[in-house]
Amino acid sequence: MTQQPQAKYRKDYQAPEFTISHIDLTFDLKDKETRVVARSQVKQNLAGATALTLDGEGLKLIRIEVDGQDWSDYRVEESTLTVNGVPSTFELLIETEIDPQANTSLEGLYKSDGAYCTQCEAEGFRRITYYLDRPDVLAKFTTKVIADKEAYPYLLSNGNKIGTGDLENGRHWVQWEDPFAKPCYLFALVAGDFDCLRDNFVTVSGRDVALEIFVDKGNLDRADYAMESLKNSMKWDEERFGLEYDLDIYMIVAVDFFNMGAMENKGLNVFNSKFVLANSKTATDSDYHGIERVIGHEYFHNWSGNRVTCRDWFQLSLKEGLTVFRDQEFSSDLGSRAVNRISNVRKVRSVQFAEDRSPMAHPIRPEKVIEMNNFYTMTVYEKGSEVIRMLHTLLGENTFQKGIQLYFERHDGTAATCDEFIQAMQDASGFDLTQFSLWYSQSGTPELTVVSDYDENAQTLSLTVSQITPPAADQADKQALLIPLDIELYAADGSVIELQRNGEPVHNVLQVTQTEQLFTFDKVTEKPVLSLLREFSAPVHLHYEYSDTELVFLMVHARNEFARWDASQMLLAKHIKENVARIQQGEAFTLPDSIVDAFRGVLLDDNLDRSLIAEVLSLPTEVEVAGWYETIDVDAIESVLESIRKTFAIEMADELSAVYAACKASHYELSHQAAADRRLKNVCLSYLAEVESGEHIVIEQFNSSDNMTDTFAALLAANIALLPSREQMMQSFSDKWHQDGLVMDKWFALQGSSKMQGALNNVKAQMNHPSFSIKNPNRLRSLIGAFVMGNSVNFHAKDGSGYAFLTDILIQLNEINPQIASRLVDPLLKLKYFDEHRQGLIREQLTRLSKIENLANDLFEKVNKALEV
Repeated sequence: MTQQPQAKYRKDYQAPEFTISHIDLTFDLKDKETRVVARSQVKQNLAGATALTLDGEGLKLIRIEVDGQDWSDYRVEESTLTVNGVPSTFELLIETEIDPQANTSLEGLYKSDGAYCTQCEAEGFRRITYYLDRPDVLAKFTTKVIADKEAYPYLLSNGNKIGTGDLENGRHWVQWEDPFAKPCYLFALVAGDFDCLRDNFVTVSGRDVALEIFVDKGNLDRADYAMESLKNSMKWDEERFGLEYDLDIYMIVAVDFFNMGAMENKGLNVFNSKFVLANSKTATDSDYHGIERVIGHEYFHNWSGNRVTCRDWFQLSLKEGLTVFRDQEFSSDLGSRAVNRISNVRKVRSVQFAEDRSPMAHPIRPEKVIEMNNFYTMTVYEKGSEVIRMLHTLLGENTFQKGIQLYFERHDGTAATCDEFIQAMQDASGFDLTQFSLWYSQSGTPELTVVSDYDENAQTLSLTVSQITPPAADQADKQALLIPLDIELYAADGSVIELQRNGEPVHNVLQVTQTEQLFTFDKVTEKPVLSLLREFSAPVHLHYEYSDTELVFLMVHARNEFARWDASQMLLAKHIKENVARIQQGEAFTLPDSIVDAFRGVLLDDNLDRSLIAEVLSLPTEVEVAGWYETIDVDAIESVLESIRKTFAIEMADELSAVYAACKASHYELSHQAAADRRLKNVCLSYLAEVESGEHIVIEQFNSSDNMTDTFAALLAANIALLPSREQMMQSFSDKWHQDGLVMDKWFALQGSSKMQGALNNVKAQMNHPSFSIKNPNRLRSLIGAFVMGNSVNFHAKDGSGYAFLTDILIQLNEINPQIASRLVDPLLKLKYFDEHRQGLIREQLTRLSKIENLANDLFEKVNKALEV
């Protein structure tokens, strides 16, 4: 019987008994029999240690040498190799054989459409050779790659190229040396035949860095924007953070088969091609933004992740939370700060808040883990970035930067912890961060309640602020957190009332530190309208009894653009909740004219950024709305959202048509202003598709579009409104793009999310489409992911067919790619928030999964946690 996976605990961390200072790797690449020779310089780290235990999975051991002598005193087990009787300092040679062709997990060394590539984070290096596969072992890597020259003219690895040569039988070799010690998860190797886009960047100190982006043959015209984004990233990091690149070359390789978005391997980033390839014919404005963001993210990791890495995987948010914050700031500095903030907050309020309510709830620094891949989560990344943003809010830009610089000075070239990061920020600022550090160890979403009391005679405003974090699956007891609450007060004429106490100015960011706290302000000459939690200053649920009138006022008068948008969302939330209750009681949907008028006013406001108007008019997702309820009524939520969409469309049809026409451009332009125009135009189109005269506008845009943004927007509008022309448009799109997987991902996502009758049968049929492959993560995420995560009313069908379908897919993926299976299982984990009937159906499928022989750790951890609920 297979032993059940065991949890690891952060509290049990121990430094390794041995460490490795240098490793020299030689790869002789062949599809089924790649030979790997690893020559490591090993040193005792703990006095008296004589047995070296290394990690390894799926390896065929050929030989072992210690200091040049064959070594037979070793033991091979399922996932380890123990070499006994070793001296305190020695050279260890290990030769192994691996089969990249059969590696469908896409971890370690594998084949991606004819190219060799690697993915070693978190624990993939052990699939390449036996090694101390942990982030606190930092070694200098030298890598020699041997392969057939005609088939694999490019042989790439980390660092700088130090040698090349030809061999017999048409083979050749290239050797690389990385001068910076790094953990093995940052190792990378790529071998293939690519087109290469070359450029250069001169750093602030005058160093000339070669830049190379490798793409599949024929895709060179789709790499320019990625190169531009890379150069912008390098310049921005120098100017905003004072951080300079450190190697002679920076390379990016785009591959089609990749589990994640990209990987920051030192000097050789491997990217999902989705985040590299773009031109106006194949990519939407959203794709361009994604490329800019991810290119920046991986580049910024060179310091916040590579030069300073994490001591153990429990500290993952140390590098990811900080780097997400950095990439968000990069996008905000280059584009619309308000729209970027809105996009990030939507993500937190929907997916991350939902994660906090799931059996997999965890702090940004987890305390225990079975499968580390399961903690590459919205909590670690997005909530982790919000924690960094709160620090920035509390300290201010200048002091925050001092803390960052101190952190890098102290820990450059080391494996650090979250506590060490907080200590650096505290030492640089003098701000006591003891209570703030609870954000790293406490899970769940805090509930922040504000009650206001205005005393007209005394001209004082009192705010009673209380906080509570509900018990979560992993933690019952919660402590009060330090929560920055950004506020502003408005007079009836829209002017700002300055915050004062005892005649002294008060900072607009209140520090909420207690379970209940009173804040009093004087010289408030009239009852104000409150703008609360501006910029989403903390990742909390805000509770405050706003009237419709106050929210409409903030939509018009708030001087902070995010606050305007947030007021619109709170206004929508009030009426969504009221109408869900009406539907459940058998009453009719209703929406007051005043609410429609408020949104009409935003639509017609010429002083607002058009991309902000588009965000205001975009309804919350089903996932976000579901997070408001202890028992989710998917049918009522879907009905209400559809009714609001149709009401807006009918009541504002004339205005939507006028704005649509005003935003049309004679030709495509790649600029932030042009993208904002397209965004608003296409939001208008999505509403117009709901009215009787709108279909011809959708068809006309689809047929005349000269760019993918407008083409896809027309398809999306037809898909949401289920227009009669949908089928013909979808077929036309497939006929044109069926050979381009990235473009077809958009098409598959529409198929998966369509609310059409027989939606599940349609999804099953599309799995037979020539462009679909269950082994390709992008195709899976687009079709199956869209169905199970973005098509609630059909996935949660009362007959349980959606649950059974997903389980069938997960059983297949358990053998093919457990990491992707673990991502897709998430909708089944929230079973306790559904009615008893659906709970029973979901539990039945989770039980079915739990009984699979050789259930991968990735699924085992999540499935068993869900069944414990």
